[in-house]
Amino acid sequence: MSAVQAVAGNGPAIDVDRLNKHFGSRHVVKDVSLRVQRGEIFGFLGPNGSGKTTCIRMLCGLLTPDSGSGTCLGFDIVKESARIKRQVGYMTQRFSFWEDLTIRENLDFVARLYQMGNRRAVVDRALDDLGLAHRADQLAGTLSGGWKQRLALAACLLHDPQLLLLDEPTAGVDPSARRDFWEELHRLAARGISVLVSTHYMDEAERCHKLAYIAWGQLLAQGTASDIVQSLVLSTWAVTGDNLVGLAERLRDAPGVAQTVAFGNALHVSGPDEASLAATLARLQQLEPTLRLERIDTKLEHAFIYLMSRASDNSQAPARAHA
Repeated sequence: MSAVQAVAGNGPAIDVDRLNKHFGSRHVVKDVSLRVQRGEIFGFLGPNGSGKTTCIRMLCGLLTPDSGSGTCLGFDIVKESARIKRQVGYMTQRFSFWEDLTIRENLDFVARLYQMGNRRAVVDRALDDLGLAHRADQLAGTLSGGWKQRLALAACLLHDPQLLLLDEPTAGVDPSARRDFWEELHRLAARGISVLVSTHYMDEAERCHKLAYIAWGQLLAQGTASDIVQSLVLSTWAVTGDNLVGLAERLRDAPGVAQTVAFGNALHVSGPDEASLAATLARLQQLEPTLRLERIDTKLEHAFIYLMSRASDNSQAPARAHA
């Protein structure tokens, strides 16, 4: 099968099964399986050190898995990694361009790496598409975080990739620039480009078509945001009143309480045993009648805090989360 035929296929953009990776004695990715459809924005979430970056590097051919199998854009991730690299745009966590070159010079250099014959036209198009044309002669080192982000994305798109692998692309970027960046991602997805993006921001996670949560190298949940929330079957209440910090301490080991998290002027209390949690909160209100209790919908953020607490150390029993 030719590269054009593989890329143009109707199969998943990413389809990998039971990937494993060790670094010395550390087992950093453990039997991770993922499937990302064409034109889908797939969010990859998890704490620092969870294995997200290692997974991304295996998908684009920068690392070889110790075991497991799969395809990326129709190419075997082990045997055809060189062909994958030609069809993937990879944006790393850190800004990795030359700060003493202009935006145009940086993009031209990347176009040279891809051996593009029509470099000037390609660079001009990238400058226009990402709103960089009026800054084309500005040194990259003088750009703000948001504009550096645009330059990095423009470089990823120069060779018309079918898949973008974005490793925490909005870290340290202001909210306005993050919003603009996500609008661009949705425009790219509408054109059929697949996106796998790792993020720590819940508002960004909710903008993804599907999500996966990884911790300590293990995939703990995968699906749409609503799928993940519903799968955990958490009951959540908002408690308002005085001394919420002290209240959280009192609830730490109470029956039915899995986590307590401060949200503004309220304490959100969650647990998988709805009846036990409701009984605990009813007893609490009897002791402190001024407390106000309200049953609320469990949100994605509650779900991921719960998942993080359960995965805080996979060699021990699940821990509770209190914040």
